[in-house]
Amino acid sequence: MTLDMLEPLDRAEITSVNWDSLAPEEAKRLRALGIDEGARIAIAHRGVFIGKDPIALMVGRMNVAIRRVHARAMSVKLV
Repeated sequence: MTLDMLEPLDRAEITSVNWDSLAPEEAKRLRALGIDEGARIAIAHRGVFIGKDPIALMVGRMNVAIRRVHARAMSVKLV
């Protein structure tokens, strides 16, 4: 399952990230925010635009907005 498929408030752990599908500066930004393999996350809410973009992601005590295309690059498992 990829991160964009999670329902709001489902808790999950990132199991892998396809870094090659992301631009290097985007990958660096996500890693700096703690969004990497092993991170425990949950979706706080989704955007209201077509495609429900962006996605508000809870990482620890932070909320981070990421694009849906970035979420698709991350595999997760429910915890």
